[in-house]
Amino acid sequence: MDLDHARTVAVEAAEAAGALLLEGMRGAVGGAVGVRAKGDAGDVVTDLDLASEKLLLERILTAYPSHAVIAEESGLVGAAGGEWTWLVDPLDGTNNVAIGLPAYVVGVALCRGGRPVLGVVHDPVSAQTWSAIRGHGALSAPAGSSSGVRLAPPYAPRPHGPLLAWTQGYDVTRDDTAVRALKTALELHARRLLQLWAPLLSWAMLARGDIDGIVGYRAEAVDLPAGALLAREAGIEIRALDGGPFEECFDGTPDDRSFVAAHPRAMPGLLALLT
Repeated sequence: MDLDHARTVAVEAAEAAGALLLEGMRGAVGGAVGVRAKGDAGDVVTDLDLASEKLLLERILTAYPSHAVIAEESGLVGAAGGEWTWLVDPLDGTNNVAIGLPAYVVGVALCRGGRPVLGVVHDPVSAQTWSAIRGHGALSAPAGSSSGVRLAPPYAPRPHGPLLAWTQGYDVTRDDTAVRALKTALELHARRLLQLWAPLLSWAMLARGDIDGIVGYRAEAVDLPAGALLAREAGIEIRALDGGPFEECFDGTPDDRSFVAAHPRAMPGLLALLT
């Protein structure tokens, strides 16, 4: 498997999907993007999600017809249990798009045996793409560029507390006592706790060094691997909420997808806030 070629396929597909999303947002009359309810937890889906996903599926399956794909809206395409599985989040930040907020990205991951080996995150608004291959570092590049610069966020403690992002899965209820306890602890000690409704955007910000950490509770399986791999390859440490090891696989239970992510030198302090 040529992972460099797979990265090229994923980057080009994500950037093409991003161009579609950007054009759709600009052309929406009165901000209307065909919003419909999705599930019973208040989530939504738009026409742009579906169009972006169709493009991504066509690009990936044309290049790798024997691979399986798990997409945010379509679910599993192809046979489960194979060696190679792609994860596609065609519009991470759908709720933002639904209200006209330009904070959204496209995410693609390639997993081998459930473990991500390639991750791509593209931001159509800033025209930036971030990508990582396991063991080969993470890159940041302008959309359309054939080269990039290596990501290596510095450790820079903030005098008034860390700037953190929070993410949680859609199945988490508002009266979840663990969520209330975690968010209360973070809000008491953090300079700011961001809730962006676009986890992959948070991962890109952490990999760049814009924020100091992310805390996730029962995160969604489709978008976690690409972002977590990008951050790890940039030098970010990821732990389970109890400080134990964490693996960014898409299988397992929702509880396996609760985590803390930060620069290694910031990790002890962030874990201390949670305990």
